[in-house]
Amino acid sequence: MQSRSKTFALDRRTLIKSAGATAALAALGFSPEALAQQGLKLGKAEDFGFDTLKARARDLASQPYAPPPPPRAEILERIDYDAHGKIKFKPEMALWANGPSPWPVTFFHLGRYFRKPVRMHVFDSGKAREIVYDESYFDMPADSPGHDLPSGAGFAGFRFQESRSGHPGRQGEKLDWRRNDWVAFLGASYFRAIGELYQYGLSARGLAIDPAVASRPEEFPDFTHVWLETPQEGSEYVVVYILLSGPSVAGAYRFRMHRGKGVSMEIEKALYLRNDVARLGIAPLTSMFWYSEAAKPTAIDWRPEVHDSDGLALWTGSGERLWRPLNNPRRTIASAFGDDNPRGFGLMQRDRIGDHYMDGVFYERRPSCWVEMIGNWGRGAVQLIEIPTDDEIHDNIVAMWVPEAPARAGSSYEFKYKLHWLADEPFAPQLGRVVATRLGNGGRPGTIRPRGVRKFMVEFKGPALEKLPSGLKPEVVLSTSRGSFSYIFAEAVPNDVPGHWRAQFDLTVEGVDPVEMRCFLRGGDQVLTETWLFQYLPF
Repeated sequence: MQSRSKTFALDRRTLIKSAGATAALAALGFSPEALAQQGLKLGKAEDFGFDTLKARARDLASQPYAPPPPPRAEILERIDYDAHGKIKFKPEMALWANGPSPWPVTFFHLGRYFRKPVRMHVFDSGKAREIVYDESYFDMPADSPGHDLPSGAGFAGFRFQESRSGHPGRQGEKLDWRRNDWVAFLGASYFRAIGELYQYGLSARGLAIDPAVASRPEEFPDFTHVWLETPQEGSEYVVVYILLSGPSVAGAYRFRMHRGKGVSMEIEKALYLRNDVARLGIAPLTSMFWYSEAAKPTAIDWRPEVHDSDGLALWTGSGERLWRPLNNPRRTIASAFGDDNPRGFGLMQRDRIGDHYMDGVFYERRPSCWVEMIGNWGRGAVQLIEIPTDDEIHDNIVAMWVPEAPARAGSSYEFKYKLHWLADEPFAPQLGRVVATRLGNGGRPGTIRPRGVRKFMVEFKGPALEKLPSGLKPEVVLSTSRGSFSYIFAEAVPNDVPGHWRAQFDLTVEGVDPVEMRCFLRGGDQVLTETWLFQYLPF
């Protein structure tokens, strides 16, 4: 991934004999003995800092984009899916395998599907050195095409392993860091983290450039250079600096990440545009939604539901809480939720019942990811892109913030935000939340069901509903972009669960254009629930 400054591999025997090299390595948290034992090869020391990285990105954006040539493209083509899966990083070669960081770092190998080399560096006390790729870091079969890559070819990405002291697992056992990781950066600007239920799922990206823009193809800028800051002994955070580059943009990123109940990431980024961008996606999240219980096509699959995320949650600048269930539409649809300085948004997996998935890949454990916006982000919109899919192998959902002002060549931006990879929203309100959306034929039982009428059941549950006085029934508040409502009422779900209510109503509508609906429950002047937003796609 991207051009690099001139580096060279260091001969370990020379390093051991060199007092100057000994001092330099000690300053980086390495000793010659540790280097010789591990066999990691480092480039020369260079000055580095976040301000330096920003200046580098700014300068890069002023130059024409030059994609980095892959090292020996014909070799990478031979490292197909099967060959790549057989190439394993050796745990004993991990950066900080023996400290000082509690979290060792391992690296991904290049291959057919990860062609662009990422230049990895270790950074400490204002000095950085490249970690030079060598095949000796990996276990690979004797006939693997990976043996043909030259030293210094670069890596595909990296990941942080669990703590060397053993992070507690789901059953309280200590996780072996050699077999378990908690955050991974791999491919373009994609990265993901494990949630509090010990499962990977949706991904985040450094930036989205023109997704679902009809007049131009989407761009995928790359994380090209990575600097891993050496943590102090006992540190609770890891810090990573990254350079991003693509045809329309260059950027500098700082990640401060914490492994706790789930994973949190404090992100600062500075962006510099080379070209005009039609849809500039800030803090983009990418997920998969095939189908759910709301509208599953007949016999499409044996499982009741298949999705990594089931809805978009929003917390607006005015304080309103919104929930938009996801769709798998017949055509690509972009929805915009305009706002001024919103507080946050996220792609959530709310349904945590295993029997709703019946699958050994644990969709019920997939993490939710919440974007906590820091500072004033101004006017813009949380945009949701939904792309048709016919299988679970495709990520077809994108959620992101798009500034209102046009993104022009020469513009620069700075953003700060925090990603929370958890089971649920980190700032849950006391309001009742949407827990299910169900659709059926409209009309009353025992009568002929009229054509063009769809029945909706929206279930809410939460503290505000639990506190309703006995005998008080909530009011259903509805609105729609077109069509008309009938047969509207609220009732307690007959399962003896306190605070579990449902709104029921019929929608009569003609044509096949999307219908935008809103619904919430109210008790007198008090709002009792978040607002359910739904885009109904008539059959």
